Order: sequence, then C-alpha cells, then structure tokens
Amino acid sequence: MDNTEEDEKFSEQRERVDSPIRRLFGTYGREHWFPLSVGVVASLAAHLLSLLPPVLLGIALDAIFPVQNPQPYRLPLIPQSWIPTDHFAQLWFTVGLITLSFVGSALGGLAKGWGLNEFAQSIQHEVRSDTYDAMQRLDLGFFAEKQTGELMSILNNDVNRLEQFLNGGLNVMTQIGITVVGVTVILASKNFQLALVTLVTVPLVALFTYKFVQIIQPKYSEVRSTVGRLNARLENNLGGIEVIKASSAEDYEFDRVTDSSREYYDTNWDAIRTRITFFPGLELSAGFGFILTFAVGGLWVLGGAPFVFSGDLSPGAFVTFIVLSQRFIWPLAQFGQLINMYQQAVASSERIFGLMDEPSALETDDDAPDIDVSEGVVEYEDVTFGYDDEETVVEDVSFEVGGGETLALVGPTGAGKSTILKLLLRLYDVNDGTIRLDGQDITEVSLSSLRESVGYVSQETFLFAGTVGENIAYGTFDATRAEVIEAAKAAQAHEFIEELPDGYDTEVGERGVKLSGGQRQRVGIARILLQNPAVLILDEATSDVDTETELRIQQSLDALLADRTVLAIAHRLSTIKNAETILVLEDGRVVERGTHGELLAEDGLYADLWGVQAGMLEEIPAR
Repeated sequence: MDNTEEDEKFSEQRERVDSPIRRLFGTYGREHWFPLSVGVVASLAAHLLSLLPPVLLGIALDAIFPVQNPQPYRLPLIPQSWIPTDHFAQLWFTVGLITLSFVGSALGGLAKGWGLNEFAQSIQHEVRSDTYDAMQRLDLGFFAEKQTGELMSILNNDVNRLEQFLNGGLNVMTQIGITVVGVTVILASKNFQLALVTLVTVPLVALFTYKFVQIIQPKYSEVRSTVGRLNARLENNLGGIEVIKASSAEDYEFDRVTDSSREYYDTNWDAIRTRITFFPGLELSAGFGFILTFAVGGLWVLGGAPFVFSGDLSPGAFVTFIVLSQRFIWPLAQFGQLINMYQQAVASSERIFGLMDEPSALETDDDAPDIDVSEGVVEYEDVTFGYDDEETVVEDVSFEVGGGETLALVGPTGAGKSTILKLLLRLYDVNDGTIRLDGQDITEVSLSSLRESVGYVSQETFLFAGTVGENIAYGTFDATRAEVIEAAKAAQAHEFIEELPDGYDTEVGERGVKLSGGQRQRVGIARILLQNPAVLILDEATSDVDTETELRIQQSLDALLADRTVLAIAHRLSTIKNAETILVLEDGRVVERGTHGELLAEDGLYADLWGVQAGMLEEIPAR
C-alpha cells in the first residue's frame, strides 16, 4: 500500500466526523468551564478597558483644551458630581482614569492568559490521551495498514494545532467581538453618520472571508495529510537505518524523503500563497475605512458637514474616530487569522476524531466475565482466518492441547504458524470456527483476563527504552528486584546482565539497540516467566541465540513449563521433538500431526524438514 492509498483511508475517516469543533467543546470543554469563563470574561474586560483611552482623549480635547467655548466634561456611567470643575483637576482626573484603564487591561490580560492557556492545555492533554488510548485498543490489523508516522502526526501535530486554536483563536475571537461591538457603539454614540462611513468596509471584509474559507479549507486538509505522509517516511527510514546503510541505499532514500518533503512543500506553499494573498487584501479593505473616516471627518471639522451629512463634529470626537477606526482595522484583519486557525483546527480535529472513532475489528463486551483457567486446555475447532476477504491464511484448523502439554507447530515460512497462535491472544479474531480455553469461548470472556492468562514470546522481542530491569518487569510492574533476578536466571539472562555496565539498571536504548538479538530474546523470555501465565506461546522464542544458549534456555524452560500448557514454534526442530503433539502446516492447513517419531515414520513433510536440518537432504523434495 503506497502513501496515497494510506491517506485515502484517513480521508474516509475524516468524512465520517460531524461538527468536530462542536464535539471538541461539547465533549471536553464542559469539564473546564471555569478557566474558560475566567479567560473569556477577563479577555472581554481587558479589551473593553483598552478602548477607554481614545474616548477619554476625545472628551479631554473638547472639554479642557479649547480656549473658547469648551464643551462640558461628561462621562457615561459616572455621576457629574464626581467630575472636577477646574480644568487642571479635570486633566489629572483624565490621567488617573487612563492609568486605571491601562492597569485594568493589564490585569485582565494576565487573568485571560491563565484562563485560556489552562483551558487549552487541559483539553490538549485529554484529547491526546484519549486518542492514544482509543488507538492502542484497536486490533493489529489496523496497525498493519497504517503508517506509524501518520499516527504520530495525529497524536502530536494535529493535537498541537487544537491548542493553538483553543488559546490563540479564542483570544482573537474575543478581541474581535469586543472591539467591533465596542467601537461600533462608541462611534455611533459620537456621530452615527460618520460611524456608517467607518463601518462601510465590513460587508467587503465579510465577502473576503467567505471566499477565503471556501478556498483554504480543502488546502489545509491536504497539508495535514502530506505532513502525515512525510512523518511516515521519516519514521520508516529512521527505523530501518541499519538496512539502508547495509544496502548503500542512502541516495535512494534521500530521493524518497526529498519527494515527500517536496510534496509537503508544494501543498503547504499553496495554502500559504492563499493566506498571504488574503491577509493584505483584508487589511487594505479595512484600511479603506480608515481613509474614508479621516477624509470625511477632516472635511467635517474644517468646513462643516460635507456631502449629504448634517450636524456638527467636534475636534475631540474626530480624534476619537481616528484613533478607534485605526483600532478597528486590526481586528478586521485578525478576523482572517481567526478563520485561518479555525480551518486548521477543523482539519486537525477531523483527523483526531476520525482516529478516535475508528472501529476495532475485535468485538468486545465490557461486561464479559473474566476467564477462569485451571487446567489450561486449548481447543481450536474448524478455525479459518484471513487478513482480508481476498486471501485465507488459516483454513479449517482443529486441534486440542491438554493442560500441561506442549504442542509444536512446524512448517515452511508463510504456512500460517504465527497467525494461528496470535488468534489465541485475540490479536485478531477468527472469521469462522471457535477457540476455547478450558472450555470457554475466548470471544465471550474479557480481553484483559484472556491476555493475562496467555503469555506470548515472539521471534522479534521488543524492548522499551529504559533499563534491563524495567523491561523484565514490564507487565508485572509491582515485581520486586529479587523476582526480576529469579526470572532472568530462569531465562539464562542473569549472567550477561551482571556483566553490563550498570547491571539491571543498564539502559537498553531505543528498541533495545544496545543488546544483541539473543540478549533481547532472553530478556523477553524472562519478562513472560515473571508474568507466570497459565498458557505460554513461544513463537521461535530462541531463534536469535546460539545453540549452546538455546539448549540452556530449553533446559530451564523444560523444568519451569512442566505443568504449563505450551504452544511453540521453533526454527530448530530439535527443540520441539519432545512435544506431545506436533502439527505440520502447509498453506494454512494442517497436513500432518503426531509425535516426532510418528511423523518421521510417515516420511512426509515433517520428515523432509528434519532431513534438511539434519543435513541428510539438501532441499525439501517436491511431492
């Protein structure tokens, strides 16, 4: 599957998301109403107080400074008895009010910063946590189809985009609202006719914004998609850097990363071109209102009402108009930025909720009872499975493993051995048939209790960044150091761990890169032994260790697994020849079954495999 097909799947998910911003606020915003309320109210107060200085300036110019015919000094909402009558006292009174407005605006800005940031950070944290939790509960089929980098892009980049909107966007929205409404009310109260001149550009700004939204929305969706594809390419290459170097493929991978980066560059630059074209046009439209206000108001003050206008306009009122109309330009220009942030938030939240709503192929019941395992009897009855509708990987497989017995699966690569064992853990669900553990259908018990009862050691042991001890105790987080050491000894890991620089406190590096493949496998075996499951799956669990170490591990396992049900896959047939039952698989079907001796006597596929490994045959003969 190429990256284009990959992203089309996410496009389908996004299309299923309805009203993502409303859902964001409805689901997560309600729990954080207090900081949001503080932030919005403080923002309203701060911006409203910031409008007072121009008003006070205009009143002071008309009431204090004219030598002849000064106007009365009046302030709305303030009793006239509070206002001094002496011009010098009025001047200092005005200075005091302007100072209070600046101080109040600053304090409001502080409260606004706390409220909106607390609101945005809390939602960002919860959305990321919930998205990750929903994602990790999906079946393995989902992860087989999705690029890790694309998922990382959603969990990081898209969630961070939401924080930008919830903080900066809400702040801009509040500022635009209070500024537009406040300026409109103030100007209309001063001179309704000149206010219409100042506001004449509002319809033009609305038209600009409408067209911008229509054009930019699909472009932002494509930008988010290309970011995910670029992240997927980078993550894939960094994970495979050893193969790239060993294959001298640096130039080839450089070209592929360059192509992905160019794709992001092209789509992002396309969105940027639209944005940088829109914003200057918006500012020009808003600036046109300022030019009209200055021209008409200036003519009005100098020569009386011009054109179709009537009445008087004082110099102080004109100054108020000039200052506030300039204030009016900024929020109108910022309106485009608000729409920009909103559209980015919509594109990101669609991807987030699309991932969060992704249905799992596993049907689970939250009220299902825990499984009760006493003997560890495993039954497969007519089990059929395929990763998709086109190809069947496992077909009509039936077998039973008694409690405390060992069943081994052998066969050529691609025969379906690992898939069969993963079905017991419900990493995938069967298409047909039934799997039972101690007579209980595994689909009818709680998933967590099932996986606690079945331990799994894969051929590719994954270690988390951390210490050796932490990796052994993973899944048994309350284990003591003594228990960890005991499990390591049983897995033949204690000796090499003691030789590490810091013993059990040695950092293993990302994916356990500081340990060899055999050392990682032994740590993985120790991890499962510490968990002490009733049923153990060994999927070529000793494939990366030498023959001597494998023999020592096998001797320890034989003693530890004497009363435990084991299902094993081994690349060396000598390690499973003592199993009570051996199943031989080919093309997803069981073609032979029996003990080691019985299968050799049949002289079939198992005998051929044994002959090849024993050096008696050069290759498996055609049958």
